[in-house]
Amino acid sequence: MTIGMILISLAALIFGGLAAAVAGGHGKGASRIGVVSCLIGAVSAFIAAGSVMWTGNEADLRLAWQVPFGSFYIAVDPLSAFFIITISLICALAAIYGTAYLEKYRGKKDMGAVWFFFNLLFASMLLVVVSRNGILFLIAWEAMSLSSFFLVMFEHEKPEVREAGWVYLVAAHVGQACLMFLFILLAGKDFSLDFDSFTAPAGATAAGTIFILAAVGFGAKAGFLPLHVWLPDAHPAAPSHVSAVMSGVMIKTGIYGLVRIISLIGPPPQWWGYTLLVVGAISGVMGVLFALAKHDIKRLLAYHSVENIGIITIGLGLWLLGVSTNNPVLAALGLMGGLLHVLNHAIFKSLLFFGAGAVVHATGTRDM
Repeated sequence: MTIGMILISLAALIFGGLAAAVAGGHGKGASRIGVVSCLIGAVSAFIAAGSVMWTGNEADLRLAWQVPFGSFYIAVDPLSAFFIITISLICALAAIYGTAYLEKYRGKKDMGAVWFFFNLLFASMLLVVVSRNGILFLIAWEAMSLSSFFLVMFEHEKPEVREAGWVYLVAAHVGQACLMFLFILLAGKDFSLDFDSFTAPAGATAAGTIFILAAVGFGAKAGFLPLHVWLPDAHPAAPSHVSAVMSGVMIKTGIYGLVRIISLIGPPPQWWGYTLLVVGAISGVMGVLFALAKHDIKRLLAYHSVENIGIITIGLGLWLLGVSTNNPVLAALGLMGGLLHVLNHAIFKSLLFFGAGAVVHATGTRDM
């Protein structure tokens, strides 16, 4: 049932997005199709994830496919379920908000394209957290990057929006390149990229290389300082409900990926934990200092996301230190604290972007 509900969710989002694109034009039809399909997708995914969170049992599906290096392999465990619930909640709220927010653009913009890419972003984030094959994961990661790029470029007639979009696209693909090398290094003896075929790296150098690639690849999406360069420009450029999704949950896929990969590569040395502590502390302090200097309400919130990603990363650093020093209390508190703030930040930051969008909608300016 769990995997079936995930597949229903993905199908509703993808076909709903395609239907919205076909409806297209400048009428209300595309918005209605888009928001209904988002709600169906969110409810289905929420039910699947809730079942796993309640029972603690993992559900999976493995099918042969023509793509090399493993199988079509998806699974939902408690970690995936936690992120599915967060993603579904924020995307459903953003879809409802977006129907009214986009109304002023009706007759000026193609609503079908907007809803197609919004649904694709939602579906790709879900696929990222359930993928258990490297090729499938990279496909979902790329779909997430491209769909969010087109949403950032919503008002592409503005030069600053175009610049923000291209900076984001470059940063996303720098991270993507690191992830490709990461999965190449993790491939088993039979060159399978199924996650359960990965073996712990033979040697500290190989393990350290994989950790650095994961930190850079996922950190570029999460917004670790100094990999945050795309974030302060992309969030103000995107429509407010898209900013809410990107800041509330999309950047958290970087946190998910880091936790997932670290859990696959064996016991961590202490320097991994100290590295994340330093990165988290710098991101947290510098993020809030940059935010205090900004008068653009959405740019301020974007830098605030850098700060909060830093706080989450400090939790992950404490988790790794606890594991490496055989301190289960520190490890548990660090990981639970980091994941709690993933949910906490997703909720309050999306609400802040919704509020900022209402202010911009009413006043026509982002200048506080």
